[in-house]
Amino acid sequence: MSDSPHDDDLAALLSTAVDTDTLGRLHRRLERAADRADLVDVAYTTVDSPVGQLLLAATPKGLVRVAYAGEDHDRVLETLGQKLSPRVLRAPARLDDAAREIDEYFAGRRRTFGLTLDLSLSRGFRRLVQTHLPEIEYGRTRSYREMAERVGNPKAVRAVGTACATNPLPIVVPCHRVLRTDGTLGGYIGGLDAKTALLDLEAAA
Repeated sequence: MSDSPHDDDLAALLSTAVDTDTLGRLHRRLERAADRADLVDVAYTTVDSPVGQLLLAATPKGLVRVAYAGEDHDRVLETLGQKLSPRVLRAPARLDDAAREIDEYFAGRRRTFGLTLDLSLSRGFRRLVQTHLPEIEYGRTRSYREMAERVGNPKAVRAVGTACATNPLPIVVPCHRVLRTDGTLGGYIGGLDAKTALLDLEAAA
């Protein structure tokens, strides 16, 4: 027996099938309410692109993560919740600028990104390397060795490779422009097909 009429109402609500449109409306209301109450520490959305669906995430400091589908978006969100804050919520409006600039990049209308970035997912030497990656001009490439020399540690070629492989902001922070010394692609967080597609896009401009 229920303790109160409210329990009966709740039970009825929970047992009622909810259609996708209703869930969408409820989620948008939640987004707006959480936004107004300043309860969102990490906002995210997903966007389609020529290299697959991308997850975009931002903190109040700026864009903090761009993730390829192959990285498993659910796992990426879980990691963001552990490393940054558990208050993670889908809030597309907060990523409008990032989504627009990425669209413009793939359309060939943008060569540099003007987004504010939050580099808090990187530390030490990795962060140093990632800070210098945007200095590689659109359509140009550098080797891991050249990047090591540029950051003042010529022997740290392998560490530069690790910094590129763990870049939390691929595409926007262009680790795809770094190649092996012999000119071959090297690794890439989004896969070699994605790296090739980005380099071909820029070469064709």
